[in-house]
Amino acid sequence: MHTELDRLATEKYLLLTTFRKDGRGVSTPVWAAQYGEELVVRTLAHAGKVKRIRRNGTVQVAPCDIRGRARGQSVPGHARLLDPDQMRGAQAAIERKYGIISRLVSLTTRLRQGPDSVVGIAIALQETDRSPGARPETG
Repeated sequence: MHTELDRLATEKYLLLTTFRKDGRGVSTPVWAAQYGEELVVRTLAHAGKVKRIRRNGTVQVAPCDIRGRARGQSVPGHARLLDPDQMRGAQAAIERKYGIISRLVSLTTRLRQGPDSVVGIAIALQETDRSPGARPETG
């Protein structure tokens, strides 16, 4: 049985939606890789998504194309920022998945923006049963 994590971890681009104070979603296409039982993403430390995740870790994740056009159903999750030790493992997972291009992007970013310019985000997905005939949970 494949999980949502398995499905999304194979996608080249994911649409990460974070939420503003007023509840409006802000979606961004990102590279992501599986690291343990989470998806990991790296982004600039001053990016809006970092500020929004610090305030509220609720996110939605969906497969998308390079331009951020969703190509499937979104999955709810919870995002958290990684400390520098965790970031090293996440960085390695992203580099394994995306190869030399990822390494070049990392190097260029560090040279232009500085060594502390990038942060990692870990996303724990809420697994949902999407099998045919599955019944939604009722409260």
